[in-house]
Amino acid sequence: MYVDRDGTLNPDLHYLADAARLEVYRGVAEGLRLLRAHGYLVVCVTNQSGIERGFYTEDEVARIHARLNEILEREGTRVDAFYYCPHAPEAGCACRKPGVGLFEQAERDLAIDRAGSALVGDRSLDIEAGTRLGLFTVLVPSRGHEREIARELGERQLAADVVAPSFRAAACHILAHG
Repeated sequence: MYVDRDGTLNPDLHYLADAARLEVYRGVAEGLRLLRAHGYLVVCVTNQSGIERGFYTEDEVARIHARLNEILEREGTRVDAFYYCPHAPEAGCACRKPGVGLFEQAERDLAIDRAGSALVGDRSLDIEAGTRLGLFTVLVPSRGHEREIARELGERQLAADVVAPSFRAAACHILAHG
């Protein structure tokens, strides 16, 4: 199963470069524990255009991912793999969501069964990528961005399979969907 990072697992701090500032939303660890206990591999796919824009480096992204797992491991869970796009939107690369290049790479690397997968994200780009792949999609709207996300989804003529109020609720929907 796939998860977005900023705005889904942790607050979106806009070009987060300092791993010490990373916090995880309440309920994320519990949701991940539930999913992993039911055999789901958790793969984070995230756009990180701040690399190309010079706001932070790939090493800083690696430190943030390590810190994220440190926090989650204290609560008995983890993200199994991280994939990120370092490009700005104008680069037009296939790996940047809503492109599906990183998802396809994860499928090859980790032998993921797409038919049994789901995606949890907080933005229309996440839902669009999941829809392109035929995944069960769960939207957990970024706090404070609910109206903007609803407008974006409407403009793209997209709808998530489920809109959930929290990551834990998203995990429960995925497990119920089976």
